[in-house]
Amino acid sequence: MRPALFLDRDGVIVDEAEYLADPAALRLLPGAAEAIAEVNCQSIPVVVVTNQSGVARGYFPESRVAEIHEQLDRLLAGQGARITRYYHCPHHPTEGQPPYRGDCSCRKPRPGMLLQAARDLSLDLRNSYLVGDKLSDLQAGAAAGCRTVMVRTGYGDIVADSLPPRALNGGLIVNDLREAVAFCLPRLLSARTEAGT
Repeated sequence: MRPALFLDRDGVIVDEAEYLADPAALRLLPGAAEAIAEVNCQSIPVVVVTNQSGVARGYFPESRVAEIHEQLDRLLAGQGARITRYYHCPHHPTEGQPPYRGDCSCRKPRPGMLLQAARDLSLDLRNSYLVGDKLSDLQAGAAAGCRTVMVRTGYGDIVADSLPPRALNGGLIVNDLREAVAFCLPRLLSARTEAGT
């Protein structure tokens, strides 16, 4: 079992864009690639968990999510960074048609994507961190047992100051992913050392 860094995608790694459907429109946030590369250098898994209800809403096919992640991989690789694994939820409880319309266990704030990643990658969720820009991100991380960090990029600057006191679950509010990694990485490394992995 090893700890991991879980990241929301939009507003944390890339510019927030409502229902991003065009891989060419993908833009890395300043410093995001360097922050991810720093975690990569320590062999800590970096896992993206992202709600993509644009699929359920019919804005783009589910295959487009994979295309966007392929483009993200290219952008990150150009700066020496990589994502270990992507997980996305294409569902919405009230929009669209089956099989995408429904009350699933993977849509944040539920922890399904993190729990699946833990099974797939043998992750220690209690010593992992989730970084997000929405309350639903933090709720999903906390429900999975992770500590959580809110960034002020994306929607974070709008919601950070009104967070419920328990939402951070042992984490804090920072300006961006660089600051989140500066906080999380020493703690991830310490947990890994204590676990002997």
